[in-house]
Amino acid sequence: MVVLDATIVNIALPSAQRALRMSDANRQWVITAYTLAFGGLLLLGGRISDLVGRRRTFVVGLIGFAVASALGGAATSSGMLFGARALQGAFAAVLAPSALSLLTTTFTDPGERGKAFGIYGALAGSGSAIGFIVGGLLTEYLNWRWCLYVNVPIAVVAVLGALTLLRGRPGNAGARLDVPGAVLGCGGLVAVVYGFSEAQPRGWTDPLVLSLFAAGAAMLTAFVRWQARAPVPLLPPHVVRDRARAGCFLTMLLAVIGMFGLFLFMTYYLQEILGYSPLRTGLAFLPLTAAVVIGSTQVSARLLSHAPPRLLMVPGTVLAAAGLLLLTRLTVVSRYTTEVLPALLLMGLGMGLTFMPVFATATAGVAPRDAGVTSATVNTSQQVGGSIGTALLNTVATTSATAYVAARPRGPADRARVVPEGIVHGYTVAIWWAAAVMLLAGVVAGLMVTARTPGHGSPVKAPEPGSVT
Repeated sequence: MVVLDATIVNIALPSAQRALRMSDANRQWVITAYTLAFGGLLLLGGRISDLVGRRRTFVVGLIGFAVASALGGAATSSGMLFGARALQGAFAAVLAPSALSLLTTTFTDPGERGKAFGIYGALAGSGSAIGFIVGGLLTEYLNWRWCLYVNVPIAVVAVLGALTLLRGRPGNAGARLDVPGAVLGCGGLVAVVYGFSEAQPRGWTDPLVLSLFAAGAAMLTAFVRWQARAPVPLLPPHVVRDRARAGCFLTMLLAVIGMFGLFLFMTYYLQEILGYSPLRTGLAFLPLTAAVVIGSTQVSARLLSHAPPRLLMVPGTVLAAAGLLLLTRLTVVSRYTTEVLPALLLMGLGMGLTFMPVFATATAGVAPRDAGVTSATVNTSQQVGGSIGTALLNTVATTSATAYVAARPRGPADRARVVPEGIVHGYTVAIWWAAAVMLLAGVVAGLMVTARTPGHGSPVKAPEPGSVT
């Protein structure tokens, strides 16, 4: 539900803009309000789940997310929709780390852990693509508002399941929340995510963008220094000091940058260049979703207890990069079955091989009291990677397309031909960059994720508080 909402509204956005009379300048806030609150508050949400108890925060997050979704679906003005999306992001910041840390503390046997994280990795990797499919179906056959209302029945089922099946464990009642750390960490992340979101429409040299990046860097630097001496740190230094865990965080960030290159440009390519409807565009991503599920549940989940994580992550990123490289050959007359479909299958299989071991390895061996904040850090890497990928690659594509069109003849007849060619040229240049970043993710995984194969049939042991691997 959380990953779904990062993309499900994209396809519905034109309809929502017309219905609520949003300006072109303000429409981005439907997306930005969600990502800003989600990415900025994740660390705080993860620590709250450690302090209050994971099942409790999981249920509260589900209920809050459902209420915010209902408010967004019933929005009568653009401001009401923006506020509802920000509220969704805030509750998602509590919900996502609670869900992942519940898996971490519930499944300790390597065999069961592999299956659980295989399913989780499949959902995390394919959720964005599923969002396009569901968004296309709901927008075309019902109404854009159902792209938000759909979360309500999902949340109801999940709450009933949580109350029935999950075991409630008390939080750490004696611990205190690191307020200075929360202000510095969350403020810095909000500034950075906001900066990347504004870089897309304003440009990288805009004073506001530069100020946001400077403020974000200053606050995050102060956050790191404070965590080293805080009595109860928001993000304990030993969580990120572990080499394999830090490698997983960085691999996730880089891989998501590359993945967003695919989602962003293929959505526009299929609709604007090939003339696909929203529903057909969503269905075009279905093979990628299937490949992610197969890679996560049938390959990674079966092999992780027998092979070191990097032996899955490195081939996974290479396969994903190969899929992106196939897309660099796109033209205005490319065919889906011969030039797009093979790339989607490679990308999906590669993401399935990568995401599952990243989630499982990053959260393995963490003391139960740090499970929530560790899970939040994985999600933060994913969210920040998405923000960077969207802004960076969109800027590369726009700049390259503009240069291509400017260097060609500008007559009316020429323009009708050159402009689509320039748009596709911009996409392919940006996808080259996405492929390079994806390969860099593989290098990071190969060099940093040195965790060994989990002992088959033996439970994963949590380290002693404060210990460093």
